[in-house]
Amino acid sequence: MPRASRQPEEALGAFINRKASAYLALTKPRVVELLLVSTLPTMIFAERGFPSVWLMISTIVGGAMAAGASGAFNCYIDRDMDKLMKRTKGRPLVTGDLTPKEALVFSWALAIASLVVFWFGTNPLTTALGLAAILLYVVFYTLILKRRTAQNIVWGGIAGCMPVLIAWAAVKETIEWPAVILFLVIFLWTPPHYWPLSMKYADDYNAASVPMLGAIANARRVSVQVVLYAWATVVCSLLLVPLGGAGIVYTVVAGVAGLWFVYESHVLYREAQADHKPAEVNRKAMKVFHISITYLSIVFLALAIDPFVGSPLLP
Repeated sequence: MPRASRQPEEALGAFINRKASAYLALTKPRVVELLLVSTLPTMIFAERGFPSVWLMISTIVGGAMAAGASGAFNCYIDRDMDKLMKRTKGRPLVTGDLTPKEALVFSWALAIASLVVFWFGTNPLTTALGLAAILLYVVFYTLILKRRTAQNIVWGGIAGCMPVLIAWAAVKETIEWPAVILFLVIFLWTPPHYWPLSMKYADDYNAASVPMLGAIANARRVSVQVVLYAWATVVCSLLLVPLGGAGIVYTVVAGVAGLWFVYESHVLYREAQADHKPAEVNRKAMKVFHISITYLSIVFLALAIDPFVGSPLLP
């Protein structure tokens, strides 16, 4: 094929790839991945085995689409502040790879599609919870809380807790105590996960006038909150033994991983209370941020393995 005739095809291919990459970035895939870490293990624990393949696929796909739609709406609403923050300057609405109209249409289409998948693949309760998750993130967190209160990530984090309720409802068609405990675990985990990140990017949040606690409070105060929430997270996770029928695998792993998470939170606390250089404190803060992700992943992996090894510790 002559070079001249290949150029339009190459240009079209590059355009399609750029648009596809931009739409994917709009969904915040790393956040979606983190949310889905809790979905399948919760379904397995609820079923005490593997649910049907169709139910697992429907719940995971519907959940990924709902989380992606929420992220896309968030990018659309926050495009004004994203251009002011170094951490978010590469988002597609800032770079111009997508127009606001394209992002909004995509957000609505993905949200509606997620509810269709939930409706036909699961049950009405799961569908309602999927809708609630989108509304909580887009309206309650992004539109109402994020720019108004330093407690934005605490209450706004409820949206991130919804996947465990969605997963449990998909299997059981109701909400039971184990699902509530797992909900509270993620609820309590969110501040010590996110506040260390906001310590690192305090300048970004202050430039965009977003009152994240890690950005507007000193390191001493934030580190105290991180320790308290880390302890609360671990204690709550162990409630699954007396109230949720957890066995030896979950109990041991949640206990050991929890001690690690709490220990690293205390290291951050000591650094902050000693008034070490901000760069050193931020380094410890980011370590806690990354460890928090590993901690949650380990706990939910243990949750998935637990039904296959032994029996509940407490009948």
